[in-house]
Amino acid sequence: MIQPHIYFYIPQDLFPLEKPKNFNENWRGFGLGIYAWTLQTYLRLKADGFPCELVNYLPQSGIVLTHRNCLSIQKSIKPGQNLLLICIKAESDFYPYAQLHVVQNPEETATFNPTYYIPHWTQPGLIPRDYQRGERFENIVFFGHLNNLAPELLSDEWKNTLSQLGLNWCPIINNNHWTDYQSIDPRWNDYSQADAVVAIRSFGKENKYINKPATKLFNAWLAGVPAVLGYESAYRAEGIPNFNYLEVTSLNELLFALRQLKSNRTIRQYLIRNSQSKLNQIHWDKIIKKWRYFLEQIATVAFDEWCSKPRRVQNMILESRYLSWMINRGKSKILSSTFKKISQ
Repeated sequence: MIQPHIYFYIPQDLFPLEKPKNFNENWRGFGLGIYAWTLQTYLRLKADGFPCELVNYLPQSGIVLTHRNCLSIQKSIKPGQNLLLICIKAESDFYPYAQLHVVQNPEETATFNPTYYIPHWTQPGLIPRDYQRGERFENIVFFGHLNNLAPELLSDEWKNTLSQLGLNWCPIINNNHWTDYQSIDPRWNDYSQADAVVAIRSFGKENKYINKPATKLFNAWLAGVPAVLGYESAYRAEGIPNFNYLEVTSLNELLFALRQLKSNRTIRQYLIRNSQSKLNQIHWDKIIKKWRYFLEQIATVAFDEWCSKPRRVQNMILESRYLSWMINRGKSKILSSTFKKISQ
């Protein structure tokens, strides 16, 4: 079996004018999914000696990996007779004409086939908590986009409530468009003054966020700080609630958790100690191995199988996938509408 050429594709309109020198640079662009997934993966694989190319044009043959948002700005792209298109789905919708999808949450592999789960990279250039802070517990941090933080945690009331507990609310929140990295605050990598991470998109258990990754949990583990998180499938798949992170489903539970962490250093040490055994699993070299296996054993086999089919059969497969995507999309809209009516 001949190894086909492997490309990471970013359209010319989105191709970065400046690129990081290496994959561990605290580059603003890594705050965007299109670069965090495509450019960063390319740089890490290249540094590991894996043959691949970064291109700003769509190749006519080989294996092409691209972010879902890159496909959104193009006219309908269908794979040719000798092209395997791999969509890095991230938080967006599936792409009906992609023969394979890479997803960032293991639960999502059951929603559209064929999909393959690979954990998202942790924060490049991450600075862990300063050990000289010792047993101090004052600074509660959130690093993320405005859309990924519960509205209750954006209010002055929340900030004042924490202040009354002797805690500082220290969020670094970005509100940039998904194509704009110049305005991103570059401090997402700095956990040096953090004493705990709070990352909650919404309270309750209604939304499991099966399209979201466990990255905030991974980063907290690497930084050596306890994490207080919402009820999400990715966190539960990778961690154990109340063992290597705290899970809360209401504002009252969140406040109780922070009070417990502040008053009981044993709980803090327990959570941090239990997370240490997970560090080896989320190290970048482990994720590199997952990418290598996927590209060499899954994607290459899929490429050979695709190229061996007559073009009329390929077209039938693509149209069948499009129909399946439309049906699933319709079901999702019905479920979403029903849920909204029930919630009202």
